[in-house]
Amino acid sequence: MHLNLATSDLDRSIEFYATLLGERPSKRFADYALFIIERPPLELALAAATSVEPPGDTHYGIVVESVEEVNRAVVRLEKAGLVEAIEHEQTCCYANQSKVWAIDPEKRRWEVYVVHEETEERGSADACCAA
Repeated sequence: MHLNLATSDLDRSIEFYATLLGERPSKRFADYALFIIERPPLELALAAATSVEPPGDTHYGIVVESVEEVNRAVVRLEKAGLVEAIEHEQTCCYANQSKVWAIDPEKRRWEVYVVHEETEERGSADACCAA
């Protein structure tokens, strides 16, 4: 997967994503940074922009394979003061999940999560994906 996100503060965004992803960018220029992550497979490009519109009802997610990986993300994000919320075994979007939420410098919401099991219930929007 490849994502290209605009940012009005490249340095702050690099620090946020280095913490979220647990890795430093593979490329770094005055107006651009590129993270290449093997697990989960992701190329994330950050491009400097003079202004960025805050997203509306969108959020982004990184699915991981274990609660331990979610917990490692919690530790990284808490240490940097970036945790918005932590959820343990909550039903959201027809799955029981554990996750941590963080918000990037442009107000994009990100979740790092693991699915414990699929469910027949959607869950409360207040308890999961709602902005």
